[in-house]
Amino acid sequence: MADRLVTRADRILRTVTGHLGHSDNSPATSQPHSDLSAEERKHAAALMRVNHCGEVCAQALYDGQSVTAHNPETRKILQETSAEEQEHLRWCEQRLDELDARVSHLNPFFYAASFATGMVAGLLGDRVNLGFVAATEKQVVNHLDDHLASLPDPDQRSRAILRQMRDDEHRHGTRALDNGGVTFPTSVQRLMTATSRFMTRTTYHW
Repeated sequence: MADRLVTRADRILRTVTGHLGHSDNSPATSQPHSDLSAEERKHAAALMRVNHCGEVCAQALYDGQSVTAHNPETRKILQETSAEEQEHLRWCEQRLDELDARVSHLNPFFYAASFATGMVAGLLGDRVNLGFVAATEKQVVNHLDDHLASLPDPDQRSRAILRQMRDDEHRHGTRALDNGGVTFPTSVQRLMTATSRFMTRTTYHW
């Protein structure tokens, strides 16, 4: 038990501080490095910092949801999705390093809030738990579409990462619904959108 706790604490610490490590299969490797102006580099780095924080939140959500999931099959889906999201986190971390940029100072706060939210979603039952995955992934897809439109044109390495992330997030949401997740009402989705915008606006700068 002590070993498991230490291992989990170490992973959480490396997740929130941006020291999880790089990935060998980042989509960015298929694209050449490009010259960005100082302003383009600053904007691209801020967008990737937002996406990195989003993936930190995803790790926390899935961790919390897995802890309180009722059904072993639901827990398996959450853990498999979390593993794929961890790759996204590594891609974003790697791109931030390439852009000589830092991760968000607010990562610990958003991790804690997301973990608590995930636990509550799990306690409400597996259909709600999976429905929360689907609703969250829908928000993320919309958010990534906005970032793809906003990225500087020369930054094809960041663009390749966000495109692959978008495809993966859409697949995660579809899988959650196919396995019994409920569709959340519009009012709840609007609240989630407002929360997402708060995260985006704060981590863009901090």
